[in-house]
Amino acid sequence: MRETFHSVTAEPTSVSTVMAQLASPAGQADPYPVYARLRELGDAVVGPDDSLIVSGYRECSALLREPRLRKNPGRLLVNAGFPDWEQRPALRTMFKSILMINPPEHTRLRGLVSRVFTARRIAELRPAVEEIADRLCDEFDGAVDFIDTIAFPFPVTVIGELLGVPAEDRPRFRGLVNDWSMVLEILNPPAVDRADRAATEITDYFLELAERRRRAPRQDLISALTSAGDAQQPALTGEELARMAALILAAGFETTTGLLANGLVALLEHPAQGDRLRREPELAKPAVEELLRYDAPVQMIYGRAAVEDLVVDELALHAGQRVITVLGAANRDPKAFAAPDELILDRHQGAPLSFGAGIHHCLGAALARLEAQVMLPKLLTRFPNLQLDGAPEHRPGITIHSYAKLPVATR
Repeated sequence: MRETFHSVTAEPTSVSTVMAQLASPAGQADPYPVYARLRELGDAVVGPDDSLIVSGYRECSALLREPRLRKNPGRLLVNAGFPDWEQRPALRTMFKSILMINPPEHTRLRGLVSRVFTARRIAELRPAVEEIADRLCDEFDGAVDFIDTIAFPFPVTVIGELLGVPAEDRPRFRGLVNDWSMVLEILNPPAVDRADRAATEITDYFLELAERRRRAPRQDLISALTSAGDAQQPALTGEELARMAALILAAGFETTTGLLANGLVALLEHPAQGDRLRREPELAKPAVEELLRYDAPVQMIYGRAAVEDLVVDELALHAGQRVITVLGAANRDPKAFAAPDELILDRHQGAPLSFGAGIHHCLGAALARLEAQVMLPKLLTRFPNLQLDGAPEHRPGITIHSYAKLPVATR
């Protein structure tokens, strides 16, 4: 057993203090100093609720890939005061989605959607992504909110085109998805009531859209999902399809909005690195990997627990113990990355864990990367005087890390 693991189990108060700091407004806005204090306690620490909080890169990577860790959202939701969670639209839609389920159900659903959400399909989107980016940049001028003008409309337009959501319907989903996805951060009656209303509207929309596509298929993902399935993998039910479409839409712009916003702030705060990307467009791919590492839009993954007593990468877990992998801390682990708090666009020291790993690795990671590789260099090139124009407003929460408002000026 690793010595750091032993040393921290005797200090639950210190762990409680650090986690309280992380949940504070200052910790939510800038969690990285708090992660440094967490790492001082060890690469894996036992929290006051007996969960294993993991901040080491190697340990997080191993645990994310460990098949003996299983999702058990029912226990989490019951413990949070929602024994009727399967009757709550927001909780049922989120926690019975591919994001939160185990094999064999997860294998079946991911297999079906992977058939139509392929790397080739994503690569073929590049001309359309370039065109959408140029169109938005044409309208990007003066003092504006980057979230409203680029970071939200760009990915929601791309994912809307991919799914087949009509252009006139896309703006409504920003508020709906924000309300629904808050169940990943807050589980109290007012938040869940609000999320229920959003989830119901989203699900009803996709049920109706799927029915239209069954009658008149198009070259879009919803049409493909309505016909996916064979003797080995039965087709999606109506509820499964609506749930899958809702998750793809939400993940398709939530994560990319965060990547674009966090990435732009990092580049503006490190002008020498921004200048490099402006001068060297071939840096786009490694630059996006570094921006994902430096300030990931998803900071932690939780909800998996050991199904039995086991040892993973020298870490002992007992049956039922929950695991929280702190991706944002792992991405700044000095044992994995030299000068981890510095932004170095041509860094080549291993892949960030920002999209997870293993069977729950983000299905839309390739699309998010493509969008950032297209948009961020384009912004720097077309707007060489781009700068922050006031204090950004951070989005609350410790799981999703991004901005609610990001004022910028193009000149």
